[in-house]
Amino acid sequence: MKRIVLAGVVALLSFIAAQTSFAQVQVGIRGGANWGFASKPDYLGSLTPAFHPTAGPTGAIFLDIPLSDRVSFRPEVAYVQKGVAIKQSFDINLGGLNLPLGATVAYQSQQIEVPLLAKFNLSDGAVQPYVIAGPSVSYALDGRIRTRATALVTTQPIDVDVDYGGTLSRWDAGAVGGLGLAMDAGAGKVFVEGRYTHGFTRQIQVPVVNVNVRNRGLAVSLGYSFPIGY
Repeated sequence: MKRIVLAGVVALLSFIAAQTSFAQVQVGIRGGANWGFASKPDYLGSLTPAFHPTAGPTGAIFLDIPLSDRVSFRPEVAYVQKGVAIKQSFDINLGGLNLPLGATVAYQSQQIEVPLLAKFNLSDGAVQPYVIAGPSVSYALDGRIRTRATALVTTQPIDVDVDYGGTLSRWDAGAVGGLGLAMDAGAGKVFVEGRYTHGFTRQIQVPVVNVNVRNRGLAVSLGYSFPIGY
């Protein structure tokens, strides 16, 4: 089995090297915002509050390796903040005056993510739309539970560090899909991109009970890529 895997890797690298002879490999960076959220187990229903997105930064460096005139291989090393928020609110009547009270509890995880994407260029015009898709794997460097209370004012957040390795999983395997628009800019290209990430790994590991909480994410990025050796 190891020989088969090694032979497949060598064949893939040879194919990439052969295909890149007619177009230059590009290196690029991108940065933007990610709105992380999570799936909610159906059986919980109305027993628990709704899950809400949490906004955080994301950024990446990547290679764009041509495989044909329209298709390229795009491996990335990215930073992304994932997580989910739970919000609860209610009113207290004080002498006919309604006083709104509430709290937000957010789980925020700082992760290194490695997407291995195929990029499909749809046009060669001045504006070049493209599609990206492929698998990804990520690892949580650290995480926190951030709590804020609200009444007439919003309190300062209270942070509690997450202890991974027990109930919460550090690893997450998923899939990425997205759309982008690129334009020529000097020697390289400037682009804007939107993507959706769908996690497959259960983030809460509880014996016996199947807690189907999986990461999801919507991200918008702005970036620039240029040929290596320019």
